[in-house]
Amino acid sequence: MVGLFSCVKGFSSVNLFLSLYRFQACVYFASVFQAMSCGIHYLASVFMAVTPNFVCGIPGNVSSVLFYNSSESSIEDIWTLWTSTENYIVVQLENGEIWELNQCSRSKREVSLGLAYEYKGNKSIFSCSDGFLYDDTKWRSTVVTQWDLVCDREWLAKLIQPTFMLGVLIGAVIFGDIADRLGRQRVIWFTSAGQFVFGIAVAFTFDYYSFVIVRFLLAMVSSGYLVVAFVYVTEFVGIKARTWASMHVHAFFAMGIMIVALVGFLVRTWWVYQIFLSIATLPFVLCCWMLPETPFWLLSEERYEDAQKVINIMARWNKVSTPCKVSELCSVQQDDLVSGTTGDNDTSSTKKHNVLDLFCNWHIARRTITVWLIWFTGSLGYYVFSLSSVNLGGNEYLNLFLIGAVELPCYIVACIGMDKLGRRNTLIPFLILSALICVLIMFIPQDFNILIILANMAGKFSIGVAFGLIYLYTAELYPTIVRSLAVGSGSMMCRVGSVVAPFCVYLRSVWIFMPLLLVGIMALLSGILTIMLPETLGKPLTNTLVEATELGRNKKSCSDKTPPAHSGAALEKIEMFGQEIVSTEK
Repeated sequence: MVGLFSCVKGFSSVNLFLSLYRFQACVYFASVFQAMSCGIHYLASVFMAVTPNFVCGIPGNVSSVLFYNSSESSIEDIWTLWTSTENYIVVQLENGEIWELNQCSRSKREVSLGLAYEYKGNKSIFSCSDGFLYDDTKWRSTVVTQWDLVCDREWLAKLIQPTFMLGVLIGAVIFGDIADRLGRQRVIWFTSAGQFVFGIAVAFTFDYYSFVIVRFLLAMVSSGYLVVAFVYVTEFVGIKARTWASMHVHAFFAMGIMIVALVGFLVRTWWVYQIFLSIATLPFVLCCWMLPETPFWLLSEERYEDAQKVINIMARWNKVSTPCKVSELCSVQQDDLVSGTTGDNDTSSTKKHNVLDLFCNWHIARRTITVWLIWFTGSLGYYVFSLSSVNLGGNEYLNLFLIGAVELPCYIVACIGMDKLGRRNTLIPFLILSALICVLIMFIPQDFNILIILANMAGKFSIGVAFGLIYLYTAELYPTIVRSLAVGSGSMMCRVGSVVAPFCVYLRSVWIFMPLLLVGIMALLSGILTIMLPETLGKPLTNTLVEATELGRNKKSCSDKTPPAHSGAALEKIEMFGQEIVSTEK
């Protein structure tokens, strides 16, 4: 398997997208195209679960409506004048009764002397037993209006996005493990088909609880696809192009957010909107079965003939006259493993590591806490800026589109910064910049909508750079023996942040700037703590916790907790092949 990488890596380079490496380019674009559907489903609820203006329903036919000094013949004509949830509407029924309609209650005036907005007499207060009347000028139907998720049922509406993100967390764990056991190809088939099936099924759910359950399943398969897609493309892409290729999977996720804004603008009925979003990536579902299994996984399962077939296909597509032979690769791998083990017999007894090894001493523990905080802050800020974009004023569809579009250049900046300035020197300024932007937004007058939107775009850009960069940086900060564990635990903190983000957005009801304040504090703290992290640009990957500790120029080591490192060509090839692959998920 190690030798295979030495041959395959020549098929791909920084010029991944040129026709010279057509096989890798086709596999890459086909795989990341479906990543758009993940961005679509992750942010679909911003319009699907919107709560329009509403008041209590009325127990009869209306003859006249009064809102302050404006008199209309129907309630629908009043919505353009509605400015606050504290407002109420006065209606007169055909039988002469006069009612005051609030959002979560209604009151009947005991004395009906005339239709006037102000009334100081006795009233009888009733619950909204006749349902609610909703403003349908923007949305003809949402899940909130479909199942009356307002007033004492408002908390159900607020659980829609957090339960989806909980499904994201669980799906990433489950499908990541299944992909290692059954292969990347099968998981990609199942999860891509699952996104389409569950996406359509959401539109035909019959009540709130079936809606949440189906969306939970949709979240699991969406998350599973994104996790496995990262692994899949990095196992086909050469080492020189791996950073750029893996980073720009995020760009396709951002394009999914832009599609949500476009479809939301064109379709105003929630179940039709959901169907259109689900069929956006139908072409991939119809052709995903053509994607091959990765040769690396096939060799790890000792399916040599199948691996040879994939290698031959790659050679034909890329016009390579002499493809690699599996038999030669296996002999190279075996020789490397033998030479690696004869140097030190103790390496045969390799210790299994767990999350406690990420806290083996103060220096490594401090590094772990900082990295986890960055993962959490990146995810929290990413979703707070995205979910809050529809509440910025102006055109909410354009706001979300711009919030998605601003991600496209931020990943280019992240890649250039990582290669030119270093990982830490890029991460620190953008974390602190995002914190400063959060503070700046608080001082912008609410009437300056354009300036507020631009500031939020700048905040999303800054946190996006940090969020995209932390994946590779984490892999380089930890040694080979716990690298996957470090990236996996950091990714879990990322998903915790995505679960917390919707609740953070709901704090706008407490104070409009509360979400920005929390993100700003977390970003500033993360940026300050990042100063203590070592720079990894141009430095070789570490193999043991001893070397990882020395990377930070610390004195105390973890020598009593780690086995000796392998030496020789085998270790170098293994690092090149496996340990620079960072599987991650939004």
